[in-house]
Amino acid sequence: MCYYKDFMKKKILLLFVFISGILMFHYEVTEAQGPKNYLKGKFYHSVKNHFLIATNKMNESRFDKSVIAMLESDEDGAWGLVINKPIGQLPLALLIDPSLNSSKKREELYTINVEVFWGGPVNVKEIFILHSNEYQSDSTKKYGNFSISQDYDILFDIAKKTGPEKSLIILGYSGWGDGQLEGEMERDYWILSDIDLNILFEGKSDTKWNKAYKNSFLKI
Repeated sequence: MCYYKDFMKKKILLLFVFISGILMFHYEVTEAQGPKNYLKGKFYHSVKNHFLIATNKMNESRFDKSVIAMLESDEDGAWGLVINKPIGQLPLALLIDPSLNSSKKREELYTINVEVFWGGPVNVKEIFILHSNEYQSDSTKKYGNFSISQDYDILFDIAKKTGPEKSLIILGYSGWGDGQLEGEMERDYWILSDIDLNILFEGKSDTKWNKAYKNSFLKI
């Protein structure tokens, strides 16, 4: 009788260990699978078409409270445009190559001021016009719910008020080499959220970071 009780105790213990093992395995698999491209709680491989948002741990002053619309991400690296760092109002003429318009037309463009944004520290003289999708030109590339154009025609159209309904004129971009952004995200410098057009084209630049941060996948 004693042997039987000991046997049953061992059997119950083994059964408990077996069930615990199954539950633990199921938990680990579920955690590992998670949302697509989810690694350690951060979306590393799906930064494209997301807002990249600087956290309070950011140690680079230029990117303090930055919100970046990420446009590309692949094995070579990633790049995007900062959308909440206005440089100020500039005459439209300063953004257009002097050889592309007559002196008279250029003189008129000096009277039209547009708000220009700092897009990042790379190629700071390169112009990107991030805009709503109803406007299209030969250089336009669509990124989901918004587009990017880089020809001078769109600037002339903006001057004539025949351009896109909503737009941001941006100089330069932000870029990372292979693995660089992942390393910065490991150090919790950045978090992600879905791109929100209301934030993207928000009139007040100083509110964009707070709004994007509240929409982020994680809070750090």
